[in-house]
Amino acid sequence: MEIGNLLYDYLLKTGLSENTAKYLNMLVLLAFTIIAAFLVHYIIRRILLSFFTNLSSKTKTNFDDLLIKNKAPKNIAHIIPLIFTLNLIPVIFKDFPYFENFVLKSFLVFTIILVIWIVRSLLNSIRDFLKTIPNLGDKPIDSYIQVFMIFAWAIGILSAFAIITGIEFIKFITTIGAASAVIILIFKDTILGFVASIQVSINDMVRIGDWITFEKYGADGDVTEINLSTVKVQNFDMTITTIPTYALIADSFKNWRGMQSSGGRRIKRSVNIKLDSIHYVTNDELDSFKKIQSITTYLENRQEDIDAYNTKNNINKELLLNGRNMTNIGVFRKYIETYIENHSGTNKEMMIMVRQLAPDTQGIPLEIYAFSSDKRWQNYEYIMADIFDHVIAAVPYFNLEIFELPSNSSFVQRNEEGTITDKIDLEDE
Repeated sequence: MEIGNLLYDYLLKTGLSENTAKYLNMLVLLAFTIIAAFLVHYIIRRILLSFFTNLSSKTKTNFDDLLIKNKAPKNIAHIIPLIFTLNLIPVIFKDFPYFENFVLKSFLVFTIILVIWIVRSLLNSIRDFLKTIPNLGDKPIDSYIQVFMIFAWAIGILSAFAIITGIEFIKFITTIGAASAVIILIFKDTILGFVASIQVSINDMVRIGDWITFEKYGADGDVTEINLSTVKVQNFDMTITTIPTYALIADSFKNWRGMQSSGGRRIKRSVNIKLDSIHYVTNDELDSFKKIQSITTYLENRQEDIDAYNTKNNINKELLLNGRNMTNIGVFRKYIETYIENHSGTNKEMMIMVRQLAPDTQGIPLEIYAFSSDKRWQNYEYIMADIFDHVIAAVPYFNLEIFELPSNSSFVQRNEEGTITDKIDLEDE
């Protein structure tokens, strides 16, 4: 207090009035405090940054680098200048109680904000550090950090209001208890997101990097971020879809992680064979089919079994319908299965099946069910297309036809030059 009066006493001796001397004394002390606080802050900041920089170069962990990145030393450097200023406020405004009360409350509120900044810097550094750990990189760490920050901001705001109003913190909390319903309504999505984040984490429903399909929200891509309120999905067309976190437990979605962690990606597609192209295999056709190397041995063994059965049971083979016979679609089905089993792009340790589905108005679907050994989207599509290119091209070799709806070109006749010579009238037909 005596130091603060030195300038005041000197000003009185120069002949200034007491009121003028008080204001000049206050302004000079305030200017001195501001300059001193900036100098202290600059020195402390340089020391902390130098310390953390040297520390990060000597340690193997990158946690200290993350502290610098998230401005933790910069925020911590405010502490000593703030304490220095708080101690001088009573000296500066000793003759101005109203100003002292206002400035002191302002600095106390700033102290609360500074503490929150420091906590946020530390939590963000911990978050970034945990994401570098392989076992934790795909966990919704952002959600937990946000929960801590929400509680920190809530306590900070309530403490600031308590300081401004002059009410004790506990009494202030009790006073706003009646408004809890409104608070819950305001933070409804946050509360739902918090609960959903816990359930998603515990049940391991979604991880960062998972490929998910969420038709309700138009999402089909990789999860890039999971936080308290939203889940961000980068779709394969490079757009971003934002999904409420609680929607992951409220609605149904598809997670492709099981496929990605398995030995292959499923191929499940069919071609429709025209029903009127299916028939029993004649001897001439059988000889032709035996030229297909991949099924030559199968056809020879199969025909021996059929002939032995028919001979043993005295089957009259003047009519193909009698006894046991092979069909062209059955031979084709065996050929496809053999082709897929020998294809370089399929996983031989997973199921390989070629089956018939129920006939419908578009023929009889012949479905291929297998798994590609390469799960990458582009390579998977290439393998599947390569298989069906071959299958579609092989159909005529078995005297079969693929069903397709007729187009306009199906009802015209062309000459050798490709010019339309006649149109077929379906009504006349």
